Amino acid sequence: MGDELPDGWRIGSVGEIIEIHDSKRIPLSGAERAKMEKKTYPYYGAAALMDYVDDYIFDGKYLLLGEDGTVVDEAGYPILQYVWGQFWVNNHAHILTGKLGFNVESLYMLFKQTPVKAIVTGAVQPKISQTNLRSIQVVIPPPKLLTDYNSQIEPLFALLRTNEETNKSLTALRDTLLPKLMSGELDVSNIQL
Repeated sequence: MGDELPDGWRIGSVGEIIEIHDSKRIPLSGAERAKMEKKTYPYYGAAALMDYVDDYIFDGKYLLLGEDGTVVDEAGYPILQYVWGQFWVNNHAHILTGKLGFNVESLYMLFKQTPVKAIVTGAVQPKISQTNLRSIQVVIPPPKLLTDYNSQIEPLFALLRTNEETNKSLTALRDTLLPKLMSGELDVSNIQL
């Protein structure tokens, strides 16, 4: 980052542009999750959706960044999950939103291009601490440019969310109809296309 920056751009730290919501996390053991009956809400871990649970802690759009365990990919970039709606997060992922004009989507795009391997600690269990996360140096654009960028990427992420929700609905429909079709409970032989 030693190159000269355009007017209005500056070097800053990740700590300036993120809000960390880790204090709201409540871990649930596998035994606790197994006792749950409704299993309505997604339960996220450091790197993936792990389960479904009966309640939620978060409601909205957030960026999850692996805190310990699986925290970086093969190239040294952070493990990220762009999540929305109502969900629960275990204590192995940082829960982030943006500030200073950064929204969740622009944070996602920034972190997708920010190598973090140098801030990972722990020989046995890799970890990205809040302190190390906040210390990452990044280039911060002028507010107007960031606003314009956000207005360009937000519709793309809205489409991504819509497509994901459609896929979930279609999967549920398939899982409901297929057994009925296979058993003969539902007959479609007389349907004209």
